[in-house]
Amino acid sequence: QVRLVESGGGLVQAGGSLRLACAASGRTSSISAMAWFRQNPGQERQFVAAIRWGDRRTYYTDSVKGRFTISRDNAKNTLYLQMNSLKPEDTAVYYCAAKPGANPIMSTVGSIETYDYWGQGTQVTVSS
Repeated sequence: QVRLVESGGGLVQAGGSLRLACAASGRTSSISAMAWFRQNPGQERQFVAAIRWGDRRTYYTDSVKGRFTISRDNAKNTLYLQMNSLKPEDTAVYYCAAKPGANPIMSTVGSIETYDYWGQGTQVTVSS
């Protein structure tokens, strides 16, 4: 079992920055990939960014490329999402997710079904 706890959300003006963190505990040695997703009320959860544990390869949805950076700190078992140049359309609840077991192929890292463990979410609100 893996437990995930997000932090770092808040209210920021457009053009500002936030850094989200996701602390993992439990069987963290089983993790092969982690990701960030986001969701607004009444909408589907959408992929934001992912990182594969073994080779640190990263993958982003087009709307955040060049603005967001996903990274990890192995020693702290923590996943980060640095968000710069934030826009009102980035407003959402942000969730981190973890995949145990075999390394996922990159074509699957954007799929909700790839991940077995989820955090409780942290709200990000960007004002215009």
